[in-house]
Amino acid sequence: MVVALLALAAMAFGGWQLQAAREGVAEAPLAVGEIPARVFRPAAGPPGPVVVVAHGFAGSQQMMQAFAVTLARNGYVAVTFDFPGHGRNPAPLAGGLSNDRAAAGALMAALGRVVEAARGLGDGRLALLGHSMAADIVVRWALAHPEVAATVALSGFGPEVTADRPRNLLLLVGAWEPQFLQDAARRVAGTGAERVTAGRVEEGTARRFALAAGVEHIGILYSRDALAESLAWLDGAFGRAGSGFLDIRGGALALLFGGLLALGWPLSLLLPRAVARDEGGGMGWRRFWVVALVPAVLTPLLLRLVPGRFLPLLLGDYIALHCALYGLLTGLLLWWRGVGWSGAGPARVAIGAAGGAAYALLGFGLAIDLLLASFVPSGPRAWLVAAMLCGTLPWFLADEWAVRGPGAARFAAPATKLAFLVSLLLAVALDPRRLFFLVIIVPVMLVFLTVYGLVGRWSYKATGTPLPAAIGHALALAWALAATFPLVE
Repeated sequence: MVVALLALAAMAFGGWQLQAAREGVAEAPLAVGEIPARVFRPAAGPPGPVVVVAHGFAGSQQMMQAFAVTLARNGYVAVTFDFPGHGRNPAPLAGGLSNDRAAAGALMAALGRVVEAARGLGDGRLALLGHSMAADIVVRWALAHPEVAATVALSGFGPEVTADRPRNLLLLVGAWEPQFLQDAARRVAGTGAERVTAGRVEEGTARRFALAAGVEHIGILYSRDALAESLAWLDGAFGRAGSGFLDIRGGALALLFGGLLALGWPLSLLLPRAVARDEGGGMGWRRFWVVALVPAVLTPLLLRLVPGRFLPLLLGDYIALHCALYGLLTGLLLWWRGVGWSGAGPARVAIGAAGGAAYALLGFGLAIDLLLASFVPSGPRAWLVAAMLCGTLPWFLADEWAVRGPGAARFAAPATKLAFLVSLLLAVALDPRRLFFLVIIVPVMLVFLTVYGLVGRWSYKATGTPLPAAIGHALALAWALAATFPLVE
């Protein structure tokens, strides 16, 4: 009860902080055909310049809220949107990873449509801000449209620019991001040193490069340095001085999601006991290491022989195959080791699995969808949940059974999760051209597996069987992949 009350208090305080940051901000949807878009503007006073804010690969407009709220609190009109294939945009992304020109053309066209719809919402002046994939897109668009007064590129790959195009360019990179991204930003800025502004704002030739301290590719979206540098750059370009408010939401998000996680322990005690004695395939390290390591090595090697692309979800087909084969190999190794299967009653297992899935999808899922990323698999994404579940379910069933049970090796659960992530990286190393973007999801997968590994342990202690957690977590991961990975033609 104490943990539950503390968790609820943390969630309430975090939610209050996030809502308080929006004080004085008016939000409304913006109609841009099938493109979902949203406007953030000051609730009072004349509108300032328009800043179109664009998300990165496998992202959505929710990821850019900290920038949108910061800009609106300082008098700007910020517009966020979902690119084709991303978020709730029903249109697939043309080209995918196989045709860069087609994909870039589709992204540029979508950005242009949003700019045209947003142009009349402010005082007539325009700026662009983009992250990762969109950093390059906004720079390319600004190169061709000199009416863009300023551009902010976060974690971009550095397309070629000229001395005066695009106008007033700021390049930001996380200090923990790969060196090649930092080098690309330095090269494009042409200033050599960090936090040195070259050129003249009045002439549109200003260039600046800065590192955001202590953050990586995703953390830069919540970085004080990134928000402050972006706001100062736009204020300088437009000759404005706002309130200086920054939507630093990392602490509030930590309270909200930390409270949700902590609440999982008291909630797990409500799950019904499924077996009289704890069950599972747990074994000591002497027998277990083969089960943990062999699938990690064999899965990427065997999948080199299998053609992927059969789902309209970028890399979703490969991840589904990787999970399914990984689970099959783990199951075969457990059978070879003589590990038995479950004696739990199906009704109690189903109740436990439903409880775990509801906690993941309604608890974490709704909060993620509101604050972090699109988590509702709408339209053509809905059936993809079932397709991804065909891969995630065999893996979670085999993995949870392998790491739970009396006599299970200590740290078996984190060891197999780490082995799975290493297996994904090995797959990328074997086929970098096709699978490079899997590198982006590895940090997110690490968080997912850490959180649900802890929840799985609580579920096992309450029910006595690994099955409810395995089923619930397989559905949660399938749901997340189907909702967030880009749709392609």
